[in-house]
Amino acid sequence: MFIITLKFADKSKAPEHMPAHNAWIAEGFQTGHFKVVGSLAPNAGGALIATASSKDEIEAIVAKDPFVEHGVVSAEIIEISPNKFADGLEPFFT
Repeated sequence: MFIITLKFADKSKAPEHMPAHNAWIAEGFQTGHFKVVGSLAPNAGGALIATASSKDEIEAIVAKDPFVEHGVVSAEIIEISPNKFADGLEPFFT
């Protein structure tokens, strides 16, 4: 499982690339890689919880984000190995 932060590097470019970024998010949910997507408060960027078969795979997925490609955000990928879940959550993260 991975926690990914996308912190704004050049917010002025965000409107131009927002439609493509939103399409990238939709594709991540469609493929089953993305489990949670949300904003970093206060208006600092975004964060994702994702699954993939390897860190290399998630790095390739994140590299395709138009916000990453065009320098709108800088990405940080943190790999975690969860071993406890709240009741009912385990199926969402496997």
